[in-house]
Amino acid sequence: MTLSPAPPLCSPEVAAEFAAEADRLLEFTRGSAVPGGFGWLGDDGRVVDRDLQLWITCRMTHVCALGAALGKPGFRELVEHGIAAVAENFHDDQHDGWYAALSPDGSRPTDRTKAAYAHSFVILAGSSARALGVPGASDVLANALAIHDRYFWDEAQGMARESFTADWRTQEDYRGINANMHTVEAYLAAGDVTGDGLWHERAGRIVTRAIDTLARANGWRIPEHFTADFTPLPDYNREVPAHPFRPYGATPGHALEWARLTLATARTLGGPRWQWALPAARSLVHGAIADGWAPDGPDGFVYTTDWDGSPVVHARMHWVLTEALGAAWALHHEDPDPEWPALFETWWAYARRHLLDQREGSWYAELDADNRPAAGTWVGKPDTYHSVQAMLLPRLPLTPSFASALVGATA
Repeated sequence: MTLSPAPPLCSPEVAAEFAAEADRLLEFTRGSAVPGGFGWLGDDGRVVDRDLQLWITCRMTHVCALGAALGKPGFRELVEHGIAAVAENFHDDQHDGWYAALSPDGSRPTDRTKAAYAHSFVILAGSSARALGVPGASDVLANALAIHDRYFWDEAQGMARESFTADWRTQEDYRGINANMHTVEAYLAAGDVTGDGLWHERAGRIVTRAIDTLARANGWRIPEHFTADFTPLPDYNREVPAHPFRPYGATPGHALEWARLTLATARTLGGPRWQWALPAARSLVHGAIADGWAPDGPDGFVYTTDWDGSPVVHARMHWVLTEALGAAWALHHEDPDPEWPALFETWWAYARRHLLDQREGSWYAELDADNRPAAGTWVGKPDTYHSVQAMLLPRLPLTPSFASALVGATA
């Protein structure tokens, strides 16, 4: 199965390397299935003894859907397993929505929080599984969209709320750009599989607020943390700078990820109102490179910077590099500048040299400032969502979303 975006993003040799690495990562993914859903993988590819996370179960369900769309044996069954776990194990039958975490055996909730970040991945998993026609996926997706519409979507702000208690009665005052970013990804996927333009339009509202307003006003360093009315909190988590989801300061990796999502949203919605998107995406990527790429000497993107662009957390996270590949890929689709294919191959060379674990499998989740495996923020290799998506890029168009594109190519 081959998709043919034009012109070619990389050399045939590099495209073949990406295809082979996608196969290797999908094989690593198989080991994450456990009775309650999908578990957190350790360095050796075995599930570690810790609570099952909703976001991991949903992300791995989505990854398995990509494997199934590629025709990999056994992956459709893994998607069915993931959808069943979301529908049965993680679902809160009393209050609706999904628990954030379950005990390792999947028998009881250990975190009853209803979080926008995790619920966005319920939408993504449901969308990808529905694209494949997996039984139960349409019901999961419809329920997830109804929950998002009722609780998480803030019509007045044009953004997503962050989290609620299990009974939905109390919401967190905090708002975060990370949850909104993944809500954009989820809404685009949902709009693609349902044909309901509401979700595309809402994705467009989030992107416009986050990038054309907030990022533009802050020199393209995206504010990450906010009050309930989206007033920025620039000092938030200064004392916990390496937080895995809410780090202090600017996050170059998010600038790269937003660049890809901005261009995908603009292509999806189209029209003159999106003329700002391509220059903005260029600015996000150039800013991420200027602040984040090797500011302390060795190659690699630092995790976070201060608001003046100086590095704060020097660790190199694998997901940042995958999103750099995604940003170059997206810009290549919209801009003929040879800069983007050149950066794509440069960043792949870095990943191949430093991030791929050829002995145990998958990618190192985190490296230190000298590009040695580390575990300051992430322990093990929790999931393969970022890396698998990145390895599919050379064969994908900019839109529709990943699963819809792959399924459409084989229809």
